Amino acid sequence: MKIAIITDSGSNLSQEFIESNNNLFVVPLMIVIDGKEYRDGVEINASEVYEKLDNHKVSTSLPSLQDVNYNLKIVKEQGFTDLLVINISSGLSGTYNSFRLALADEKDLNVVQYDTKTLAGGQGFIVKYALELINSGSKLTDIVPLLDTMRFKDSLAFYTINTLKYLKAGGRIGKVEGTIGDLLHIKPVITVNEEGVYVTLSKAFGLKRSLLKMKNVLLEKFEDNLIDLVIHYGNNEDEAKNLAEKLNSVLNVRNIEIIRLTPVLGVHTGPEIIAYIARRV
Repeated sequence: MKIAIITDSGSNLSQEFIESNNNLFVVPLMIVIDGKEYRDGVEINASEVYEKLDNHKVSTSLPSLQDVNYNLKIVKEQGFTDLLVINISSGLSGTYNSFRLALADEKDLNVVQYDTKTLAGGQGFIVKYALELINSGSKLTDIVPLLDTMRFKDSLAFYTINTLKYLKAGGRIGKVEGTIGDLLHIKPVITVNEEGVYVTLSKAFGLKRSLLKMKNVLLEKFEDNLIDLVIHYGNNEDEAKNLAEKLNSVLNVRNIEIIRLTPVLGVHTGPEIIAYIARRV
């Protein structure tokens, strides 16, 4: 048994990490600008997307079937017998279903597909944990329950944004409350529920209070447990670095990463996003 993982670029993994794992393959989601498609993080970067976000027609799309099939071909050519496919939440994207259809007639690989019901660093943590389990000798059939435990019990992903207009424009508003937040300067703290859709975790007046609430939620959830922490940002890297220092001083952090949100996700959040994703280790 030789197990590979295929994920999509919604997992927000760094190129360095991807290249350091020879059993990991990433299929890019697509960004569409004025009718032209770009592979997420490959043919366009976040700065280019944010520059066009307010003045061009910008949307996102499913990965190309050609890219999915190419990665399947490479997996088989490299002698893998089993495949774990880890996808962005089916409640936020049609990607899971797109992969499901592409894999329906696959006969050469033993395939398990996993709906993370999350995205970005939350999905990335699931991929990393799955790799740890595979590299320690776990069987494919034993991995999924452990991923569920991490996703629904031992991790937390949430974010705040300055405006809801990008979520609304992209149809990703989910159960997050509407326009009143923009009108009254109420900033939501948004998470992904167990159904894999966005919900409002809490609300506060202004971004500073939202960020304070997010810090307190992390403290309540993890207390003094050892955690890994990812902070995502859009065009606000300095703010993310400052927040990382503050969180590192009050939480028991093993590893902390500050990673720019992959542009295919940034289309729906806009440039003023701060996200915290933590996992108990």
